[in-house]
Amino acid sequence: MTIHTPGIILNGVTGRMGLNQHLRRSLGPIVQQGGIKIGDSAAIMPRLLLVGRNASKLEAISREFGGLPFTTNLDEALSDSDYTVYFDAQTTDRRAEAVKKAIAARKNIYCEKPVAEDLTTALDLYRRAEKAGVKHGVVQDKLWLPGMLKLRTLRELGHFGRILSVRGEFGYWVFEGDTVPAQRPSWNYRKEDGGGIILDMLCHWRYVLDNVIAPVRAVSCLGATHVPERWDEQGKRYQATADDAAYATFELEGGIIAHFNSSWCVRVRRDDLLTVQVDGTRGSAVAGLRDCWIQPHGATPRPVWNPDIPNPLNFFEGWQLVPEQQSFDNAFKRQWELFLRHIVSGEPFPWNLLEAAKGVQLAEAGLDSWRKRAWVDLEPLSGPGCRESSNSAMPVSAE
Repeated sequence: MTIHTPGIILNGVTGRMGLNQHLRRSLGPIVQQGGIKIGDSAAIMPRLLLVGRNASKLEAISREFGGLPFTTNLDEALSDSDYTVYFDAQTTDRRAEAVKKAIAARKNIYCEKPVAEDLTTALDLYRRAEKAGVKHGVVQDKLWLPGMLKLRTLRELGHFGRILSVRGEFGYWVFEGDTVPAQRPSWNYRKEDGGGIILDMLCHWRYVLDNVIAPVRAVSCLGATHVPERWDEQGKRYQATADDAAYATFELEGGIIAHFNSSWCVRVRRDDLLTVQVDGTRGSAVAGLRDCWIQPHGATPRPVWNPDIPNPLNFFEGWQLVPEQQSFDNAFKRQWELFLRHIVSGEPFPWNLLEAAKGVQLAEAGLDSWRKRAWVDLEPLSGPGCRESSNSAMPVSAE
């Protein structure tokens, strides 16, 4: 058995996403399961180096995972030739400069989104990585959520007929932090620190729509800062300078209209924290993070509008739950496995820094639309490895 041991620099592992999603739920379990098998004769066993700004936090995390090496010196980590992969889960405003350093050090790049705060910088990262000849990828975790995988399968099977529209509802109430601790870090609500829900969530909606439904062509977006005053991790009151809600309409290829509400100021009364409804001429579907419900044309009820009497229909009863036909692993872990296979054995990995730039492009266009109060068209992005229509490359199987 050949064991490949790529060294991975994990920068930002003391943060919520880096620690929980990428270390505890992805790379940690990959190590615990004995690595990633490549056929019958090889496996990948990643070696991890923790990087952050808080030595005491790093030490505690290191102990949790059996004594992983750690450092607060990123330059020192990047100079170590035993580590060939750089991963970044820092706050958005710190990411681009660190990724540039890693590319200059000839490290393969894998990072959280958004990769930058503006399209120019995002494209610059892609071009630098291509010029340096390093492999690169971006986290697009929602593509491996069971609900999104089921939606894509339904589209490929022709369940919808001609798709007409998509409606997404995302978010929950994030507490202000005074009487109840906030569930999200305070920097998310400060624009000067890279915060803002438009920059955060429109990057997600770009890759979800591109891969699961159809490529995005234009956007009309309205943002808002509904809660202008919050309390940070030290209990100090601060002014929220970033948008905490976004109401966006997208025009997709083929005339499909999609609308997504994203908010940290909404109380949930729906099936899940994220629900996506797709309506077509032959049927509809509603997907959450894991489950998906369908209603074909032949099982669609015929409501009659009469507000003077109680409605005789229970509209939830007319939907059928899509059965579990395969097993689903953690979405972040699944993409990590694909990226490491790409690094070691060269298997395709189309979710690269150009795809990351497309997400930043949509977020930037959404902010521009908000300022102008107008529709903004998206120009095609091109380059080596560019896919104008992403949804032909997304694997359906979760195996």
